[in-house]
Amino acid sequence: MGIQHLPMLLSLLAAAPPLSKPQSLAEQRFQQWLLESDLQQLELGCGDPLIGASGGRQQEIRDRLLVLHPAPQSFELVLANANALLTCGSPDSAARVLNRISPAVGEERRLWLRLRWKAAAAGLNHREAALALRRLVNGDLIALADLDLGDGRLALDQLASHEAALGRLEEAAAVLLLAPNAQRLAQAAEWLAVLDAEGADQLLEQALDQAAAAQAWGLAVELLELQLKLQLAAGGDGARPRQRLQRLAAQLDDRYTLLRLEGGDALDRQLRSPRQPGGHAAVRESPDSPSP
Repeated sequence: MGIQHLPMLLSLLAAAPPLSKPQSLAEQRFQQWLLESDLQQLELGCGDPLIGASGGRQQEIRDRLLVLHPAPQSFELVLANANALLTCGSPDSAARVLNRISPAVGEERRLWLRLRWKAAAAGLNHREAALALRRLVNGDLIALADLDLGDGRLALDQLASHEAALGRLEEAAAVLLLAPNAQRLAQAAEWLAVLDAEGADQLLEQALDQAAAAQAWGLAVELLELQLKLQLAAGGDGARPRQRLQRLAAQLDDRYTLLRLEGGDALDRQLRSPRQPGGHAAVRESPDSPSP
């Protein structure tokens, strides 16, 4: 088509109907789908933008999931139903479904308690979440230290977080100290600082010893920064952690930390590129290990 036909082409394009967006399921068809779908289809439909991920339809799917398989249900069906409700964004309804059974000791009870924790945690029901974790190990909390709840979340840390969310900071710190590492010592110190500033400072010293033994200098910087913050909050001058932090930052050539300690206004202008000499992307092993 030559250039002389361009005006006609443009007019045709202007008159053409716009490309239509995918339309969600019509209401009558949705209601039919709602009644005919099984548990798996309902779970998938909850996240489908053409079915349930709009308006109040997700809530209708949740309501349907609650009555789809009334009690009594098999163990497998209860767990599948609860998982579907979690997928659908209704942890409270998932907890209601899980309450339909109470398995005895054994693998079924462990699976049931893990899902009870997941539902309670998703619904920010920290009391029920903490209780589920304690029951999961029959009160032997040290067994939670290496128990992976998924996505790298360890049960001991989760229990401590739930206790802290409930305002039980001493209990939360005590949980972490059952299996202390540098990060747990630091978190315990932060929780205890208001109640026992001296004890919190001692915990941070232990954490610094662990970080130094592992030559985890980045972690040591974070620990000294926390120690400085907590000492200042407690009314101290923070002189010792400040001096140690300055010395360590200088040894690491950490200009960012040094500038922040000095309160430099030119911080943003002086930040080095990570690939410049001394930047973290150019770090090489040094024969001289720094010390916090």
